[in-house]
Amino acid sequence: MSTITAHADHATLINVFTVQPERAQELADLLTAATEDVMQHIDGFISANIHVSTDGTRVVNYAQWRSAEAMQAMQQNPAAREHMARCAEVADGFEPHLYTVESVHSAP
Repeated sequence: MSTITAHADHATLINVFTVQPERAQELADLLTAATEDVMQHIDGFISANIHVSTDGTRVVNYAQWRSAEAMQAMQQNPAAREHMARCAEVADGFEPHLYTVESVHSAP
């Protein structure tokens, strides 16, 4: 389960995919399958959350890894690369970036 904590020592990957609305669910399903079949079994994986925008033009993968190095090692894994290639074929584009959590807020 994802826990969002400011200044945590893990790496947060946020990958925003642009997609045609009629393919948004297909992409979300591919990302879910990739997570269940491959990613969660790779050393350093913590969690992944797949989001679809209400207009269907964006699919977001919010993933946490124990370190940036673990996330980068995943990118070299042949099974992970295969899944990522399929996702790239469905999407119009994608922008993966590593982030730090600077602050977290909740209702009082």
